[in-house]
Amino acid sequence: MPSRKTPADSAEPADSAHPTRSDAGPELIWLRPERAGRGPRPAHSRASIAAAAVALADAEGLEAVTMRRIAAELGAGTMSLYNYVPKKEQLFDLMLDAVVAEYQLPDAPSGDWRADLRMLAHQQMDILRRHGWVTTVIRQRPSIGPNSLRVTEFFLGAVAGFELSGGAKMEALAMLNGSVCQFADFERATTAAATSPQRWQLELAGYLGQVAAGGGYPNLTAALGSGGPPPDAGASFERFLDRLLTVLFQA
Repeated sequence: MPSRKTPADSAEPADSAHPTRSDAGPELIWLRPERAGRGPRPAHSRASIAAAAVALADAEGLEAVTMRRIAAELGAGTMSLYNYVPKKEQLFDLMLDAVVAEYQLPDAPSGDWRADLRMLAHQQMDILRRHGWVTTVIRQRPSIGPNSLRVTEFFLGAVAGFELSGGAKMEALAMLNGSVCQFADFERATTAAATSPQRWQLELAGYLGQVAAGGGYPNLTAALGSGGPPPDAGASFERFLDRLLTVLFQA
């Protein structure tokens, strides 16, 4: 049940840093202690705040996530949440790491690097399908929190046998993650278009038909006329992964 608003709560900017006191602490939330060693036990936690924010983003989109809304969900005063999370950007860091906790990893890589990386990519896709807002957060503020460190450690263990520098392996991880994010965004947009086609999409199909009929683009015409059933999203992702892993590791 939401707490009663105070004048300070009413004046609080929903998406800003704490408006009344300066904050000289670290920008990185993971460098800030969760709580002081003394004093009463806090009424809330970073985990509970992140969980409320994730649920709100899942239900209404990332734009709905404000300290005011989260406070209402938790039954807290809006200003009090800044004692736990001083900045909206740090809230995004917590939200991202909260969903990364959904990875289910074995204790150690299997020894089959391709199978291990495919597992990581499939779990990432599942997470992105459940939480469509995550790709926006990654583009705006990529972050590595405790749960992301666990996934990174597993990835590096899986590719330990490759004669690549540590930097090259980290680049490969970033490329894999980024490519899966792009595929998820494309899949989401394609699904939305198929469910509710827009005028420009219908006109685009007509335009491509005219181009093909004109004969000036024979290769494009052949590709468009190859026929066959609509591509299956699952099969497309499997082919995408096969090609991506081959390119990344040349194996």
